[in-house]
Amino acid sequence: MSPGGCTHERGHIVDSRFFGAGYSTEASRRIFCDVCRFQRWLDVEAALALSQAELGMIPPEAATAIAEAARVDQLDLEQVRAEITRTGHSLVGLVSALQQACAPDAGQYVHFGATTQDIEDTGQCPEMRDVLNELDCLLKPLVADLADLARTHAADAALGRTHAQPALPLGFGLKVASWIDELLRDTERLGQMRDRAPAAQLFGGVGTMAGFDGHGRKLIQVFAERLGLAVPTVGWHTARDRVAEYVCALAMTAGTLGRIADELRTLSRPEFGEVELAWEHGMVGSSTMPHKRNPEACEQVVALARLAAAQVAPALGAMAGDHERDGRSLRLEWACVPDVSHYCLAAAAILRRAVSGLVVDKDRLAANVRAVRDDVSTERLMLLLAGPMGKQAAYAWVYERSQRARSQRRGLKDELLREGDVLRYLTAEELDEVRRGSQPEELSLRQSRAVRANL
Repeated sequence: MSPGGCTHERGHIVDSRFFGAGYSTEASRRIFCDVCRFQRWLDVEAALALSQAELGMIPPEAATAIAEAARVDQLDLEQVRAEITRTGHSLVGLVSALQQACAPDAGQYVHFGATTQDIEDTGQCPEMRDVLNELDCLLKPLVADLADLARTHAADAALGRTHAQPALPLGFGLKVASWIDELLRDTERLGQMRDRAPAAQLFGGVGTMAGFDGHGRKLIQVFAERLGLAVPTVGWHTARDRVAEYVCALAMTAGTLGRIADELRTLSRPEFGEVELAWEHGMVGSSTMPHKRNPEACEQVVALARLAAAQVAPALGAMAGDHERDGRSLRLEWACVPDVSHYCLAAAAILRRAVSGLVVDKDRLAANVRAVRDDVSTERLMLLLAGPMGKQAAYAWVYERSQRARSQRRGLKDELLREGDVLRYLTAEELDEVRRGSQPEELSLRQSRAVRANL
């Protein structure tokens, strides 16, 4: 213990009492608490014993005694810790403690016929399932909030940008609809994966179920049903695609959240000024510049998305296991499964709060379109000229004049009228109509109607 009394038990950012809320949620810390993990392993041992008793494999009274003893608050966890250190084994200390907590005639049936990875893999699956449930509870209201935002601003013209440059006008609702569409694909992937990834593991040392005396197939069905998990066809001790899919799906979801957050961060910059992030008096953006209102929430979501992406490589690396069992996979998963879960859940929670307090400045949206009205009218001008000129010739014609106007810092209309060639194809009134058609108040409502129809 340090002179200040610290026992140094909080070594990961998600566990920090001061900063952990930025990298995890109360739910994710509860799900991946190491004491709670022991309880899940004990729940699996209890489910195994009760399932075996149901099939007549062990005495019912022994199974009942095991289930009653399988409580972390009834075990000496310091002894378990010491046994892990002494044996170098992740489970035998807990199994020994459970056996000691039972009467001898019941304790002999603890962990009967199973192997360590059966218990630990099965215990990890409810963790993943619980994370998916929590994520669903965060994504649904986020999508609903974004849908409201898209409906409200479907007809509000905004500047579309490609490669960070002005491109064409669009309805702001269409931009938001793109976020919603991607999130819906994320939720679809997560839903499909939910039916595959959380599966029971109960196949013994090398996947033959040899320790279950011919009852293996029936046992795993009863066992999986008791725990609410899928029944796999064969053992997956080294077939780690289920876990890899889970990590990849959460990392992709975090990536979507990061894309949305980064766009909001950019659009909130004063030179854009199109959205304003929630702010309350007392929030501090800088220790030296009192005026600052930094987009901390959006920056944090982007950071979490990048951290989540970094968990994909170890998850894919865990797929390369040797033969019938390989502990290297588990060692990787015990790190990347909790981390990607913490980061994804935190990103969803933070972005939900940011979106719920978001303000869209319709006037600034329109002003930003007007500021580049010549630039955003070139496609329409080209298409009008394509009739008399042909499309490729029209593109080259508009290209030369629009690029010259920009280089000379002249307006496109002034450049066209200065040269005069455009009047061979369009009247001055038609040219004005091209420019007006790129103004916010003149934009077609087709986009807004399409957005509303699909929300």
